Amino acid sequence: MTITPDSLEPALSVRQVLTLERVLAGEPEVVAGASHLDRPVRWVHVAEAADVGVMLSGGEMVLTTGVLLAGDEDKQAEYVRSLHRAEAAAVVLGLGRAFPAAPDVMRRAAERCGLPMVVLHRPFPFAELTEEVQSRLVRRKFAAVSLSEAVRTELTALITAGAPLQRLLDEIARHSACPVVVTNLAHRVLGTAGERPAVDDVLRDWERISRQAGGTEGDGWIRAELGGRGERWGRIVLCGYRGDTATGRLLADRAAEALVLHRMLGGGAACSWEEQSAQSLLTDLVSGVVPARQLLPRARAAGLPVNRRTFVPLVVRDGDPARLERLLRLLGLPGLVAELADGATAVLLSVPRDQDAGALAAHFATRLRTESGPDHTVVAAAEPRAAWDDVPTGLREAQHVADAVADSSAVLDLPPVVRLKDVHLRGLIRLLRDDPQVQSFAERELDGLLCETEEDLLSVLRTYLATGRNKSRTAQLHHVSRPALYRRLEAIQVRLGVDLDDFEQAASVHIALLAHDAQQQ
Repeated sequence: MTITPDSLEPALSVRQVLTLERVLAGEPEVVAGASHLDRPVRWVHVAEAADVGVMLSGGEMVLTTGVLLAGDEDKQAEYVRSLHRAEAAAVVLGLGRAFPAAPDVMRRAAERCGLPMVVLHRPFPFAELTEEVQSRLVRRKFAAVSLSEAVRTELTALITAGAPLQRLLDEIARHSACPVVVTNLAHRVLGTAGERPAVDDVLRDWERISRQAGGTEGDGWIRAELGGRGERWGRIVLCGYRGDTATGRLLADRAAEALVLHRMLGGGAACSWEEQSAQSLLTDLVSGVVPARQLLPRARAAGLPVNRRTFVPLVVRDGDPARLERLLRLLGLPGLVAELADGATAVLLSVPRDQDAGALAAHFATRLRTESGPDHTVVAAAEPRAAWDDVPTGLREAQHVADAVADSSAVLDLPPVVRLKDVHLRGLIRLLRDDPQVQSFAERELDGLLCETEEDLLSVLRTYLATGRNKSRTAQLHHVSRPALYRRLEAIQVRLGVDLDDFEQAASVHIALLAHDAQQQ
């Protein structure tokens, strides 16, 4: 959409004109159409002709003394009707010799038409009012054009620099000084910006008020459609904009232009806005920086059912987020999917409380591993959470389980869904990996194998211990003969100074290796 100076609506209403100091000097009184004083005034026009309507193009405030209308009630009524047909903003009648008081015929006609009619009780030079209003309109239009160009320049610069969607929304919120929400056509929230408490107030009841966002503008709700090439795919909404409507619409339109361009250019990221929205929410939940209760409105607005639900936190290793999204839709499971760091993807399932959350999670994991191959996908889970406040802890637990089996999933016999009870010692070591004493222990036990030249032997040791010291399985996984494996195991024992057939010594080396691997992640 293109905004030109001629298309910018003036930001001055009839009500605002009546509060000007020069107008107040004429003692204005609204005698009709008082409920329509918020009409925008595009221009001020002085006219005495009875057929003035043919000279108007809409939005004018017409000033008259009524000298050509005096004594003819038909002309008075037609004068008002012609202004109404021309969509004039208001009519201002200066009382004097022609009309010492507001004529009833004009007043009644104006009330029927919904046209604001104002009388001035004191003599007033119309030229002063015209000059005052016109100068203000020109200044406001110039300010609007300047604002338009400033916003466009700033947003274009951000897009050129590869800024993410959130950075653009923050800039839009700064200019509008109100919450900004971007949604898809189903009213699902894709992004927000603004002061957090105000945004949360908007999202808290989003399901209801989003209907307002999709309808007519009012109470500062200003929207602009997002789309291109004849297709709409979303909208941006300024929620509770406190400035005049024209300026707010200008900001929304400029913002929409920038967001469409941002999306067409790929948004500076490989994932869609929907994925970015889910990623932001789940990342905040995992980090715990924002209390879970404060994130509940965002989850609800993002389309996640949260009332009377059971939540199943999952973390999938080596799972394609797009594939996970498709599988959720195929199985009819409501949930959010977001890619985390180090090849992990968080999945938060939301299931009705009368359904078996564990069985649904197992079904999801089984289908996923069937499609991806059991040797390439690990689905880690925390126990189902009945309370939203417990979800962050559950996500961190699932992440912890996924990390604990990250290096050994190929050699461990894992269930479809891996839980904390399945990782045993590996999980404990993962929790203690940053302890200085554990780090020193690992380096001391593995000192003979920690140089780069011994990486192959370290890999063999890792497999041998993870398979429960099964020599046949270890040789198979490393594609070597049994005699070759025996030679490598002998070299490992020499370098470490241990006897791997001794259970206690093997256990000590195993713990050290688990700690070493955990520290590398």
